Amino acid sequence: MAPKKTYITCELTELDLSELDATSQSLISEAKQAAERAYAPYSQFLVGAAVLLNNGKVFAANNQENVSFPVGTCAERLALGYAHGLEPDAKPVKLAIVARRAEEPTRFAAVTPCGMCRQCISEYEVKFKQEIEILILTPNQRVLVADGIRQFLPFKFEDLNH
Repeated sequence: MAPKKTYITCELTELDLSELDATSQSLISEAKQAAERAYAPYSQFLVGAAVLLNNGKVFAANNQENVSFPVGTCAERLALGYAHGLEPDAKPVKLAIVARRAEEPTRFAAVTPCGMCRQCISEYEVKFKQEIEILILTPNQRVLVADGIRQFLPFKFEDLNH
């Protein structure tokens, strides 16, 4: 008997930046501003993230590198942790992520969250029983929109425990 193969796909919507609602456009702008303040002396790769909570508040953060690479922190985890630390009962509803090389201030790279950030996003979705819409700016000023982390993390750690 041949082994069974399972195929998993992700579904993203691609929109022009101008097609987004004003709230989403503003969130991407906040993420861009956060990326400008990133501390990335080793990779020169600036990442910004901004999270919108269901109470309307926005928290933004950026990547913070360290010469001992595992000690550095990603923008997504910092933004979510910062928001939750100050507004523990507010649900995150949208997360915008932008990334670029330091020497290319106007050219953004389409970067999805790393594995640790994916699991972190998943944790907040589970905690609040609500998916977090993820917005990723691309080099051509288009935006990839995922309706939740399951689009990037089909086998969440929690899923393996049921």
